[in-house]
This record gives sequence, structure tokens and C-alpha cells, in this order.
Amino acid sequence: MIPILLSGGSGSRLWPLSRATYPKQFLAMNSEFSMFQETLRRLNGLDHQAPIVICNADHRFLAAEKLRELEITAQNIILEPMGRNTAPAIAIAALEALKQGGDPVLLVLPADHTIQDAPAFHVAIRKAEKLALEGALVTFGVVPKSPHTGYGYIKRGTTEKNGGYDVVQFVEKPDLATAETFLSSGDYLWNGGMFMFRASRYLAELEKYNPDVVTHCTAALEQAEADFDFTRLNSDAFAKCPGISIDYAVMEQTTEARVVPLDAGWSDIGSWSSLWDVCEKDGNGNTLTGDIITDSTRNSYIFAEHKLVTTIGIDELIVVDTKDALLVAHKDKSEDVKNILEELKRRDRSEAVIHREVYRPWGKYDSIGFGDRDQVKRITVNPGAKLSKQMHHHRAEHWIVVKGSARVTNGEETFMVHENESTYIPIGTVHALENPGVIPLEMIEVQSGSYLGEDDIVRFEDRYGRA
Repeated sequence: MIPILLSGGSGSRLWPLSRATYPKQFLAMNSEFSMFQETLRRLNGLDHQAPIVICNADHRFLAAEKLRELEITAQNIILEPMGRNTAPAIAIAALEALKQGGDPVLLVLPADHTIQDAPAFHVAIRKAEKLALEGALVTFGVVPKSPHTGYGYIKRGTTEKNGGYDVVQFVEKPDLATAETFLSSGDYLWNGGMFMFRASRYLAELEKYNPDVVTHCTAALEQAEADFDFTRLNSDAFAKCPGISIDYAVMEQTTEARVVPLDAGWSDIGSWSSLWDVCEKDGNGNTLTGDIITDSTRNSYIFAEHKLVTTIGIDELIVVDTKDALLVAHKDKSEDVKNILEELKRRDRSEAVIHREVYRPWGKYDSIGFGDRDQVKRITVNPGAKLSKQMHHHRAEHWIVVKGSARVTNGEETFMVHENESTYIPIGTVHALENPGVIPLEMIEVQSGSYLGEDDIVRFEDRYGRA
């Protein structure tokens, strides 16, 4: 069995914490590990091969770092040049799995869901694996706990066969009255977006119903380029692929669909209110993360990233404070965060896309101060990491080391800068920065000049592959 992690989502309804450049699957939302990592960790105890990860090219270093933190080496991290929904992503994974030889069973998992009962999940996986080995295309149907109108539903057959049921019908998101009818009937399950099947069976069914997906995915993978630890799909070929979900492309059409019920505390964490549902709460029903003091506060989710947040006399609210944005919303309206995000995009606001703190393959930087001709950043460089050799046309940089030691190339010279020491990089000087130590290097960078944009950079080498 090969786990396939689908990690292309943007998590827009969890703004301002989740953003385009750092989406929710890479965030630690209700554990010390990110949801991407928890997806892998809950497979512990099952017999499986190394995973294949499908992710957006912009998130490649995030995925690689989260794997490294768990000391997991993926079979491959395959980079999509653009999103094309789940059917093409899974086709790419299936084609890649077949290249390794044999015909493995694929366990397809979105990287941004939570499951609270891993042993129950394992039981469902073992049932699904038996069906997949017999040639079925298996989906996991989540046993519903409420008449939820935000999920699709699966109507199952009445007779259990080897741990699964025939799929009678896939149903779009219903209205409340219909969802209540589904819940009371006992015949309907939430569509959790998880699947299991042999690689060849999925491709055969996809070829039958949507052959264009197979054609263009095959070309995109055959013309892919190796880029350090990643595989970059051919952009031109993949762009021709229709954007279509696995439900529409295969599962709603095949006669081989089976569903295994899953009752394991599943959530797709699709909104702040759904996150509140699965998080631990205090005696007042509050979930509090960060430096928070409350008074007469009940049934609320409060997140403080960097400063003290206090609340008085509130109930049923979402309060999320990040370094550059604050969200206050009623829990019943948390789905409407997407409206705020669309308005930010319309106004071309950077808060829609990036955090003030930006992660890079070598570490991260936090833009902590701005002026007309100056900018201050706090920079963290991981042990053994190195920034590319580069030069700026319009700005000079002052580097102050506050923790660890830096190996600095400044023009023709290379030298060490230790704690409480500094150096100055003049405009137009080729320079480089490296952390040769075993602890993170922390620096304050003061930029000054007529133009401070991130595009004022000329790179001469980059050990991390393409930007």
C-alpha cells in the first residue's frame, strides 16, 4: 500500500492563519504537528510504503520540511504547476506508482483533514484494502453526526459485502431539510474525499470515462523534470488536462464503486467553527491558543499569534489575531470568511496571499518594520542552510547576529560574524549568507535604499532549485 497525500488545497476559509503561500495543511491547528504531518502520523501501525506527495510547486519546501521533521523520505514529491482538481492529481500518483513496478494499492488522503480515532481509521483501511485487492474502487463514507449542509453525501446499499457497501448514489451538498432526511434514514454517509484502489484499476476506469485526463497526465509525467528532490510536471502538458474531481470523473460513473463506513472523528476543518468543534475546550467552552486572558467569555475560538489578546463578555465568536491581520466573526458566519478574502484580493492586498512571516527553504524572515527608505527583518537561517549568492541594485543591508554564527561572503571576502557582531553589505555588492552551525542562526537585517522590493535581487547560484 502506498499513501498518496494530496496537498494542493488553499484553505481559504481559515484566513488569516491560512494563506495562499502557507495553507492550512502546513499549519498546526489542533496539535503540535501540522495537518500534513498528522495525516502521515496516523498511518503508524499500518504496513505501507513511503508516501507519494502531490503538491503545488509554491509549497514544495514546506512539504519537504514537514517530511524532514518527521524523518520521513517520500518516494517522490510531485509538483503541480497549476491546480487541476483531484482526478488528475491522483492519475499522476497512479502513473508514478506503476513506474516502481507491480500494481500497488493506493490510499489517497487529503493532507488537510483531521481524524481523532486512528485505530478506528485503521480498521476501515484494512476493510477497504481487501475490497481494493478484489478490484473495487473504494471510498470512505464518514458516519454523519449532524445534518450538515456543507458536505456531499453517499447513499450506500443495504447489504454489507466484505466490510463495504455498494455505492447507490453520490449526492451534492443538500439543503437542511434534505440533510435531516438523510441523517434519519441511516443510509447516507458524508463524502470524506478519501479513496483506496489499485493504481491500474483507477487508471482503467479513468481511461473509460475521461480519457483526456490520462492522456495529458501521462504526457505531463513523461516530460517532467527532476529538480533536486522534486519532480516538476511539464506545465504545457498539464495545463491541457481538464480540471475535474475524482467523484465526477470516475466514482459517480463506475460500476465498481464501494463505500466503507468510517466512524473515527473525521473533520475536513473547513471553517473556524469546524475547527472549534474538534479542539479541546475549557470549562466555558472556549478554545484558547496563545497569550489570552478572558472574562465572561464562552463558546469561542480565540487565537493569538504574537501579542496579548483579551476578551470581555463575548459568546460564540471567532477571534484570530496574526502579526498583520485580525479576524473577528460570529461562529455562525465563519464560512463567510471567503467573502473577506475575495475583497482583499479585489483590493490587491498582500494579506490575502502571504504572511508577514515568510518561510523559505533555508529558514524564514519576519518583516517587523517599514519606512519610506528602510525595512527591518528578523531572519532565521536553519543549521547547515545557505542563501543563494546574490546582489541588489537599489539597497544596502546591515546584518546583526543575535544568536548563532554566520559565514558571510561580502564581495571578495568570506568571514565569520558571531553573536553581537555586525557587518555591512553595500549596494551592488555580491554577497552570501550561510549558517555553518548546529543551532538556528538569528539575525536582524536593516535594509536601506531607494527601492526595497523583493524583486530587486540578482541570484548567481541557488542550492535549492528554481525560485
